[in-house]
Amino acid sequence: MSPPKTTVREYFESILVAVILALFVRTWVVQAFKIPTGSMEENLLIGDHLLVNKFAHAPTETGLERVLLPIDDVERGDVLVFKGVEEPDRDFIKRVIGLPGETVELRQSRVFINGRPLDEPYLDLMRPQGRMPPDIRGTFGPQVVPDGHLFMMGDNRGNSQDSRYWGPLPLDYIKGRAFVLYWSYESESAFYVDTGFGATFRRLTSSVTHFFTRTRWERLLNQVP
Repeated sequence: MSPPKTTVREYFESILVAVILALFVRTWVVQAFKIPTGSMEENLLIGDHLLVNKFAHAPTETGLERVLLPIDDVERGDVLVFKGVEEPDRDFIKRVIGLPGETVELRQSRVFINGRPLDEPYLDLMRPQGRMPPDIRGTFGPQVVPDGHLFMMGDNRGNSQDSRYWGPLPLDYIKGRAFVLYWSYESESAFYVDTGFGATFRRLTSSVTHFFTRTRWERLLNQVP
């Protein structure tokens, strides 16, 4: 008969299992991502915190894996997090516009795929009275998307470094598909210059207060459009 486990050992094993599961989820399933720039406004704002499904477009070696695992093909309109083409050590977020083998062209900021205008309902917030905002790269292409690549663009077309600048995105650069906003916070531009206990207390008080006043509560748990 084996000796009974001590309470300390049970706690240790429970914590160890929780850490292993958290690492597994963080590495293979879900990752948090913060929007650092305005390239996806107004759909995604600076300070939005997203969850990214890293399993959605994971590479597979066999057809059996695709049958058994919940892995999807990339679709036009997906919002993907990926490592940069020119800066592989940085993560970026853009929307899939062109798929492998398609011809992408922009005419007066309107996207055409294989010669046909693309319906982009996710840009409704960006085009008041039916007009697109000014875009310095409103004319582009036509360009054929190579096999194994995607053509990515930001929703804020006038303020987005995307495939118009650094070219098509290799499929193996994809890290995952953004699917839900779990928190959104309007960052603070002011800062403190004084020091000491009083300044520390004011910073702490301000942080607690701003958590409630600067959180965009209406965006919490929204699906990524």
